[in-house]
Amino acid sequence: MPLAFQSTTHGTVAFGFFNIDTDLLLLENRFFFATGFTRLVGEMCAATADRYEAGLEAWTIDRREDVGDLMGAIRGTGHAGFIGGVYRRFPFPAAPEDFRQKPEGERNRPEIAALIDRWARREAIAVVADLRAGEVDIGGVGFTLAGFGELVRYVERGGWPRWRDDTPPACVREMMRAVNAGGSWILAWTRPIGSAGPSRPSTR
Repeated sequence: MPLAFQSTTHGTVAFGFFNIDTDLLLLENRFFFATGFTRLVGEMCAATADRYEAGLEAWTIDRREDVGDLMGAIRGTGHAGFIGGVYRRFPFPAAPEDFRQKPEGERNRPEIAALIDRWARREAIAVVADLRAGEVDIGGVGFTLAGFGELVRYVERGGWPRWRDDTPPACVREMMRAVNAGGSWILAWTRPIGSAGPSRPSTR
């Protein structure tokens, strides 16, 4: 489930996994695969300049109705939009104990990418980490370093309800190795974080 995070530009925003069978992440109306996000974090960990900038392959869905209704899709009562299409193909598990983020979600990427291409426009969004601003910007949505760190921690955990068997995929393990080994200023968010973290599941 996506959770609610505090941004510096858009107030409270939704970020996270939205279906246990895919490694696609959403940030409001933008979607990108976990491997792209984790790769960028790994590169940030090696950054030494005051500014880091890179592109991230993403899909943007402009109309809210084309995004879909997550809670309706989970309940099986609404399959409109992209999210509805995902849940039509990969329904919410019948057994509560099966509600765990699957580390093999990347296997479904070709099918998920073909589906989202029907609803969204594909684009490269800019991800910028700026020491002077003390901020990380993802396609125009800004976060403090601590707030961005919460996004990283979310992906490390597998969000809510966490990775199945607490076993993240290889891309997440590699990201956390880079985080733990890095000495970049960007890693200021690894210090104790105050109240900038997730507050509750987001159903937007």
